[in-house]
Amino acid sequence: MTTDAAYLATLEPIVTDLIKPLAAELDREARFPREAITKLGEAGLLGLISAKDVGGMGHGLREATEVVERIARDCPATAMVVTMHYAGTTLIELHGPEDIRRDIAAGRHLTTLAWSESGSRSHFWAPVSTATADGDHVLLNASKSMVTSAGEADSYVWSSQPVAAEGASTIWIVETKHDGLKSPNPFDGLGLRANASAPVAATDVRVPLAHRLGEDGGGQGVMFSDELPTFVNLIGSVSIGLMEGALERAVAHVTRTGFAAGGKLADLPTLRAQLAQARNALDGARGVREVALKAIDEGSEDTFRRAPPVKAVAAEAALLVTDTAMRVCGGAAFRKDVGIERLFRDSRAAAIMAPTTEVINDLVARMMCGLPLMD
Repeated sequence: MTTDAAYLATLEPIVTDLIKPLAAELDREARFPREAITKLGEAGLLGLISAKDVGGMGHGLREATEVVERIARDCPATAMVVTMHYAGTTLIELHGPEDIRRDIAAGRHLTTLAWSESGSRSHFWAPVSTATADGDHVLLNASKSMVTSAGEADSYVWSSQPVAAEGASTIWIVETKHDGLKSPNPFDGLGLRANASAPVAATDVRVPLAHRLGEDGGGQGVMFSDELPTFVNLIGSVSIGLMEGALERAVAHVTRTGFAAGGKLADLPTLRAQLAQARNALDGARGVREVALKAIDEGSEDTFRRAPPVKAVAAEAALLVTDTAMRVCGGAAFRKDVGIERLFRDSRAAAIMAPTTEVINDLVARMMCGLPLMD
């Protein structure tokens, strides 16, 4: 944890007084956490990683992971909205227009990534959507398969095929006020039910060339060099926070629940062993994240090898930890009021969110074997 943690002190009452009390209701109703996002914006936390010269807090990735981890202990869906906002802000800070940067810093603008497409599977770096020149604008046409904060964000950080250049992709900032954007299917899924994840379709959406993030055809470099280390650490931190929340609730249950003949559930050695294994898995994920963050802090050439496993290791650990929390709490874990079943459902998302665990493992193995990263 950083020594200057005023932002965490600002965050804590928002979590305890607003995000935590609303989490179950938002999950039940599949309702976007607008109240929390508004409050986070007013507190300056949407501008956590915005530069000070545009009015932001000027913090970095390490601090962002702490914020999303804390939120995820009580509401992973809200944490995922903030994660995608920080992921989008990372690229807008590097390549975006100053007016939008200032709006983000002031807490007036929520952004998100719009990269997943049904035609490109988990290969988010190779979109099939198009961008066609139209004077000093482009026309975007796409069918994005899953976008967090769909219809709720103020902008999408958007991927398309290049307009004219060679390369796999180009990145844009697309304000949601533009005509031609539709998100017709409201989200009603298994987990992360409050983060408004839904398909987004674009039909001849007219976007200024000035809202291109990076060079035409340079999207793959933007994705892998500028975004991927941030994205995988943030998603991994949602899983880490979720695990902390699940273990906190599980331990509370087994230490206060007793038998008629005397003794507590926590007196059972086999149950304690399961809790210890879960704790070890969580701490292992923390260790992998710390190695990656240290590499990023130091500008290490090893960053690209160290960062992707954070998402994969934390996602798989979250499956084990939430499974364990359900098992040790038995039938009580199925009750909504205990809170574990919601975290169990929410934990399922990270492993299959692009880049999936399988894609990341293949990427790591390719680097180990000296093979090209992509075919």
